[in-house]
Amino acid sequence: MTIFAGATLISCTNKHTISDEHHLVIERQGSFTVGGQHIKREGIYDGKTFTGFFTPNEAGQTMHVDHAYVDYQIPANARSHSIIYVHGYGGSGMTWTSTPDGREGFATLMLRKGYPSYVMDLPGRGRAGKTSAETTVKPQANEQFWFDIWRIGEWPNYNEGVQFPTDSAAFSQFFRAMTPNIGTGNPANDVATIGLLAERIGANILVTHSAGSLPGWLAAANSDQIKAVVAYEPGAYLFPEGEIPEPIEGLTGGTRGIPVSVDDFKKLVKKPIVIYFGDYIPEEVTHQLGGENWRVRLQMGRKFVEAVNRHGGKATLVELPQIGIKGNTHFLMSDLNNNDLVDLLVRWFEENRLN
Repeated sequence: MTIFAGATLISCTNKHTISDEHHLVIERQGSFTVGGQHIKREGIYDGKTFTGFFTPNEAGQTMHVDHAYVDYQIPANARSHSIIYVHGYGGSGMTWTSTPDGREGFATLMLRKGYPSYVMDLPGRGRAGKTSAETTVKPQANEQFWFDIWRIGEWPNYNEGVQFPTDSAAFSQFFRAMTPNIGTGNPANDVATIGLLAERIGANILVTHSAGSLPGWLAAANSDQIKAVVAYEPGAYLFPEGEIPEPIEGLTGGTRGIPVSVDDFKKLVKKPIVIYFGDYIPEEVTHQLGGENWRVRLQMGRKFVEAVNRHGGKATLVELPQIGIKGNTHFLMSDLNNNDLVDLLVRWFEENRLN
């Protein structure tokens, strides 16, 4: 199956020809699940009883739960390395596939560069909502809080020069895309599903965002198929046991390094690593929710990069304002200049022979 996206099609003797030189050709696409568990209740199933559609007699019945959902697209003339996209807290794979104002998402822009796309909904999020956890989803009015935390601005004002779309329709679309986490709360589930996907598709580059960084680092340390890691504003970092830096305190709780064995850390540092941070992050302590939340994580990121390189790795931390790319929020992939960030990433791929 071949799909033409973003193209003008002209009918001519029952054939279609492409008049737009910028068309995108998708040769294969689909979805599947990875990981999870199969649970069976004690007893014997009785198909002749009816106790209600939503109150079944579970005896002898099964459930398939705690998996991840994967949406994939393979472009024509695909490059050898696929990309796995992992979302952060409150998000799903939609983080990577579209923007709040309807522009092409990061994964689509990278498809145009020839990179196959595998976009995950981690267990308990989005389309991977079938879970073994018994949980209550509590409605919370918290959008202004997240507006501040994610450095879109300080409510009700947008940050000066911000690259995030500022119209009310985009604001609505952005917050309607948030999804609750109804999973088990066990990070090992996330790590396992990323690892299983990596083994299934072969050589790949892992791209994570925010809270997705922790399972990403752990999966990369344990999968030979993950050849490199790209982390957009990671929320946590691994350090070898005995080399944990001092915690960095901050208004939103600060951050601490997460210890792993020296052997696991050495597995991780064999892979090229790049970390990207956006704008509006202060160096000194402030009373800004967003500034403080990411000040400590940026500073811990510097320590992580130093540790990786000290152990023989190749890690780079890119602070975008320092290279002239300004106005980016925590959701860099949704910002108005996501095209520029894609070009920047592709250059890093080229430098590290990941094409």
